[in-house]
Amino acid sequence: MKTPVWLNGELVSPDQAAVSVFDHGLMVGDGVFETIKCVNGTTFALTRHLDRLTLSARRMELPDPDTDAIAAGIRACLAEAPPWRLGRVRVTYTSGPGPLGSDRGDQGCTTVVIVDEQKPFPATADVTVVPWPRNERGALAGVKSTSYGDNARALFYAKAAGGGEAIFENTAGDLCEGTGSNVFIVRDGRLVTPTLASGCLAGVTRALALEWCGGTEEDVPLSALYEADEAFLTSTTRDIQPIRAVDRTVLPAAPGPITAKAMQVFAERSAADLNP
Repeated sequence: MKTPVWLNGELVSPDQAAVSVFDHGLMVGDGVFETIKCVNGTTFALTRHLDRLTLSARRMELPDPDTDAIAAGIRACLAEAPPWRLGRVRVTYTSGPGPLGSDRGDQGCTTVVIVDEQKPFPATADVTVVPWPRNERGALAGVKSTSYGDNARALFYAKAAGGGEAIFENTAGDLCEGTGSNVFIVRDGRLVTPTLASGCLAGVTRALALEWCGGTEEDVPLSALYEADEAFLTSTTRDIQPIRAVDRTVLPAAPGPITAKAMQVFAERSAADLNP
């Protein structure tokens, strides 16, 4: 039996969990979401994720989500889940049912919590740079929005080319982010990640990696990724994943010494504090 779903305050079976076909999360992608890692049934960095959910909602001019209720819903779902070593929580928050156009309705927002097992990522990643830039000045820049069409198409493109993640530049030609990850590179012994002004999402794992492992935020040209001594991806479900190759360019080491140290520090710190 699959784990129950928390839908608008009620715990229901997956077969009974349903939202309106007029919900704007479905109709026009008018919503935000979070993915939260679970380790042995306990969430990691829950407070940071719920804070970012609220920030995304505010940037979309949606009402603040009830994060206390969502946290209770997460606990209720996990209490019914199998004893996975590694799991994931998906929280989706939309503007709710609305008309067929872009105008929002007035029936209230929709909130969904789903939990599932998370399969481990490969030890290293091959990434593919895609031909479509992120718009760092767009209305959704920095928002973890359910409008994920760009990401879905980009990831399909990357996997067709043999990659495991797609990498975007921005309209200025600078390195931006992956479809569901942030990017760090090592240049001349320095750990660097693109600034938030590049248009990338303010990843929770990105922030923790900067706090725990050091590094600087700089605008870097896309070409720097191909020329990096080392590089890695960060995300909630992969933590730190070394990049082996960018398109057909194999990097000198995966992981290199700086990446390996970052992986060690992140593993130790995250194990010591599940809500940093």
